[in-house]
Amino acid sequence: MKIVFLDASTLHSGELDLSVLEEFGTLTCYPASSECEIPERIVDADIVITNKALMTAANIAAAPQLKLIVSCATGVNQIDLDAAKTAGVTVSNVAGYSTRSVAQHVFTFILNFATQIPQFNAKSRDWPNFPIFTSLAHPIFDLEGKTLGIIGMGTIGEAVAKLAIAFGMRVLVLEREGSSNQRMPELPRLSAGAFFPNSDFISLHCPLTAETAKCINTESLAKMKSSAYLINTGRGPLIDEAALAQALTDGTIAGAGLDVLSSEPPAADNPLITCQYPQLTITPHTAWSSFESRIRLLDGVTNNIKTFLDGSPANKIV
Repeated sequence: MKIVFLDASTLHSGELDLSVLEEFGTLTCYPASSECEIPERIVDADIVITNKALMTAANIAAAPQLKLIVSCATGVNQIDLDAAKTAGVTVSNVAGYSTRSVAQHVFTFILNFATQIPQFNAKSRDWPNFPIFTSLAHPIFDLEGKTLGIIGMGTIGEAVAKLAIAFGMRVLVLEREGSSNQRMPELPRLSAGAFFPNSDFISLHCPLTAETAKCINTESLAKMKSSAYLINTGRGPLIDEAALAQALTDGTIAGAGLDVLSSEPPAADNPLITCQYPQLTITPHTAWSSFESRIRLLDGVTNNIKTFLDGSPANKIV
């Protein structure tokens, strides 16, 4: 078997041992692969591993020996699933590896907004201009008694809700048609008309579908408190980015913490990249990437290859 990892730098920078994959065949790892490099790199591959490198219909067609594509992630939007199915190529993913890391990242955003640590960190270098070593320039507040609204009560949403409760926060869930409400059924499920105006923070954890795309838009932002903060560690297209940039500029909401954008890397004219609002924090899709999460992810990739070769593929998408 020839195994090609198209963008291994998304999983590690030398600190993980990928030789475990060599048990299954000859392994070739590329730190990253541009669109034009992919066909040549996979031309004789049996197994392709990809996090962000695109496995388009053309790229799948360029690999006549291809038998398995492993998404080194939960999402499979980088893979043309219809083309894979037509070509008889199995596609698998890895789920659940980053729950704790993402929930931690959500609360990093929330705590930074509550404590204003980034702003005070900058100010602490400029104390000659202040008479005492303290400041009320950036008001801070307690999380206890505040309300966290969650859109999408999956495993990550549940983990975030439990952290919020530990901080003494109230938790609301946006009522969505088709939701099973099996996770934490004791939490109030509210319609959009009640959910948005009653949340001090809103955190997005729902899947990206035709129904949820741009669910955060001019209308929903207008329903939020002017003191509220929006957190997105889910999918970038859940937000109408131009509408959010305008809402921040106009003071419609207090701030936003984003780990994902509609296109990654973002275009230079992305309205959130060009927005200079001080209470907008953007991280480069790192919420998932704790060391422990990446160990679990590598274990998942390894298991997907092993079970496929054993004839009982785990986590099969196609």
